[in-house]
Amino acid sequence: MCGIHHLQRFVGPFSRRDLLRLSLTGAVGISASGWFEALAQAAADDKNRHRSCILLWMNGGPSQMDTFDLKPGSRNGGLFKDTATVVPGMNISEHMPQLAQWTKRMAIVRSMTAKEGDHGRATAYVRTGYVPSGPIHYPTLGSLVAKELGRPDAELPNFVSIAPNRALSPAAYSAGFLGAGYAPLIVGERTVASASGNDEGKLEVDDLEPPAEIQPEIVNSRLKLLDALNSGFLKNHPDAPASSYQAAYQRAVELMQSKLAKAFKLEEEPAQVRDAYGRTRFGQGCLLARRLVERSVPFVEVTLGSIDGAGAGWDTHTDNFEGVRKLSGVLDPAWATLMKELDERGLLDSTLIVWMGEFGRTPQINSNGGRDHYPQAYSSVLAGGGIRGGQVIGKTSDDGLTVTDHPVTVPDLLATVCTALGVDPMLQNESNLGRPIRIVDPAAKPIAEVLL
Repeated sequence: MCGIHHLQRFVGPFSRRDLLRLSLTGAVGISASGWFEALAQAAADDKNRHRSCILLWMNGGPSQMDTFDLKPGSRNGGLFKDTATVVPGMNISEHMPQLAQWTKRMAIVRSMTAKEGDHGRATAYVRTGYVPSGPIHYPTLGSLVAKELGRPDAELPNFVSIAPNRALSPAAYSAGFLGAGYAPLIVGERTVASASGNDEGKLEVDDLEPPAEIQPEIVNSRLKLLDALNSGFLKNHPDAPASSYQAAYQRAVELMQSKLAKAFKLEEEPAQVRDAYGRTRFGQGCLLARRLVERSVPFVEVTLGSIDGAGAGWDTHTDNFEGVRKLSGVLDPAWATLMKELDERGLLDSTLIVWMGEFGRTPQINSNGGRDHYPQAYSSVLAGGGIRGGQVIGKTSDDGLTVTDHPVTVPDLLATVCTALGVDPMLQNESNLGRPIRIVDPAAKPIAEVLL
């Protein structure tokens, strides 16, 4: 019975009777391995299941013309062919054949439009919904979702960022005025490529475990001493920075001591599963995202930027086609396997996947065989939970230069994300200036066609 109670913390809305019935039929055994699959159908049928979001962040700005809005035959079309998908007429790049099998669960937005063409400003705008200006510290999307969908008593962080590149826009990855309690746990930021050229690296949480030579009782005594010192300081300095630090410290200690921290142990996964995602930093990051969502983490982001430990990622000013071909080869198996495994576990209907970068690339090809920054007309993709897939939203001109149908702004997209997750985009939070700020700009209009 204790096992049933422990299990209930993971699956949330199932009753003790449901879990007992499942245990008697063998769905829940002594070992936790395999029970997610056994509960998949029950999870899919539950209307009150926990919702999560996985953001696949394409650092540098991906070329829409070479991924989801190809223009075959156009003078700007480039070198790639488009390929048919399981949805008639919904063609995508030839270099994403596995994703072509999942377009029934995807809504491709080909009419994104914005004005910010600088990496730092555009990254902040797309990730927060507000143009960076003045003294207001806007929180990133993951922090906003974590605040609304996360649990204060959760053993795992409510927001995890995997292998981010924060160099050009650090504030775009912060909790802003929400405070440190909603900041992301960073995983694998300092991961580097292996000598073999494989950039899988090791996605781990820094300092999650104490040094092996220090005995557990010594670790515990040191933690108690530090907690006493922090508590004493907080009594004399009861302001926001001190309390935020104390909260972050306590969460870190809880994670160190939690059995759920095994979610970060990718070596527990079968080799064939890890191979299916791709032995790359992004591929293993998507696998980690699946493991975290299984454990009810509400927001996980995985960054795909440079590969092989070098290069500019999606910022393809030079040799665009070779760069995008390599990146697509990393993206395709990882994203497709993520959707497949979420679907098999009954979690795809409750997990929203968002694919986006800070802007798109110019339809025109420059003298270096590259494409430059272009926010005026580009693509993003929504898939999975809360989304009516199998459709394309909006259209660009034959040369790809302008949006000709159903323009979608950044606030519109973020409002759609919030609505799909069951979060009211018009909710307000008090900013660092004492002003109430809505999650998304009040002028935003969710894309009604894609919402279930």
